[in-house]
Amino acid sequence: MSNVDFDEVDKFAALASRWWDKNSEFKPLHDINPLRLNYIKERCDNSLSGKKILDVGCGGGILSEAMAAEGADVTGIDMAEAGLEVAKLHLLESGHQVDYQKIPVEDLAETHAGKFDVVTCLEMLEHVPDPSSIIKACAKLVKPGGHIFLSTINRNIKSYLFAIVGAEYILKLLPQGTHDWDKFIQPSEMDEWARESNMTLKGMIGMTYNPFTKVYKLEDDVSVNYLCHYLK
Repeated sequence: MSNVDFDEVDKFAALASRWWDKNSEFKPLHDINPLRLNYIKERCDNSLSGKKILDVGCGGGILSEAMAAEGADVTGIDMAEAGLEVAKLHLLESGHQVDYQKIPVEDLAETHAGKFDVVTCLEMLEHVPDPSSIIKACAKLVKPGGHIFLSTINRNIKSYLFAIVGAEYILKLLPQGTHDWDKFIQPSEMDEWARESNMTLKGMIGMTYNPFTKVYKLEDDVSVNYLCHYLK
C-alpha cells in the first residue's frame, strides 16, 4: 500500500510556484532554514563538505540547496512533481547541484540501503499516512554510524493552539488546513519507531516562535515543534 497522502501532495503542489518567495506561505521555512542547517552541521562535526546526504520530502529544495552550498553531495526526493520542478529550476539561478528525484523513500531504500552519511526528513512526517514506515526507510538508507535528522510537531493542547489556531488562523503564518492535529507525533512515539529501526537518540531540540519579535529560536521547549538527531 502506498505511504503517500495524495491530498497532502496536491496541497503543496498547488503552492509550488511560491516555494522560493520569502514573503509567501513558505516564509516560515525560509526563516527556520538557517537554524535547521546549523543544527545539522554542528551535529556532523561542524562540516557537511563531502558528505552524501539524502533529503526526504525536500519540497522546493530550500534545505537541500543550503546543504549543497555547504559542499555536500545532496539527493532530494519528494512525491510532488510540481515542487521538484521548481527546485530544479532554482538550481539554474543558484548554481548549486542537487539530484532531485520523484520516488517514495521506501522504494529508494530497496536500492540504496546504507548509501548515505546523513538522512534528513524535516517537516514531513506529519503529512504521511504511516510515519513509522518513513523512519524505518531512513534508517535503512543511512550508513552504520550515520546521522538521521527528523523534525515534526508534538501532539498536545499547546501544539493545537500554537501550530494550528495561532499559526494558521490568527497570525496567518501558514495557509489554513496546512496541518492536521491528529497527525502530529509525540516525541515518545517518534523515539519508539526510531529504536525499532536501531537508531539511537543523540539530541532533541525545540523550535519556538515569538510572534512579537517574529524570531524563531532553537530552545529546550519541545512542546510544539521539535527536531531530533539520531545515530544508526
